[in-house]
Amino acid sequence: DQTLIIVGSEFGRTPSVENSAAVKVQNGRDHTPYGFTTLMAGGGIKGGTVYGSTDDFGFRAAEKPAHVHDVHATALHLMGLDHTRLTYRYSGRDFRLTDVAGNVLREILV
Repeated sequence: DQTLIIVGSEFGRTPSVENSAAVKVQNGRDHTPYGFTTLMAGGGIKGGTVYGSTDDFGFRAAEKPAHVHDVHATALHLMGLDHTRLTYRYSGRDFRLTDVAGNVLREILV
């Protein structure tokens, strides 16, 4: 209950193989920022929970899309930190670890 495990990446993979007509080879699956998986376990996360979903093709987040800032806000919350209080001002703009966005994903918390 004290250890939070997060497994993720900065991008997902497209659901289809990319073909290159120029060299007539399959280049594999390309990067996509529109739909991907992040696993969170332990440390206050409700086990067996699936949050959100992609479209039928598996390309784009369709139901309850979450941003990486939401994942960061949730992790900070589970460590007892309020991400909105970690704000500093630089060059006339507010900055924080979760940028100026981010919401705690309360539905996945115990």
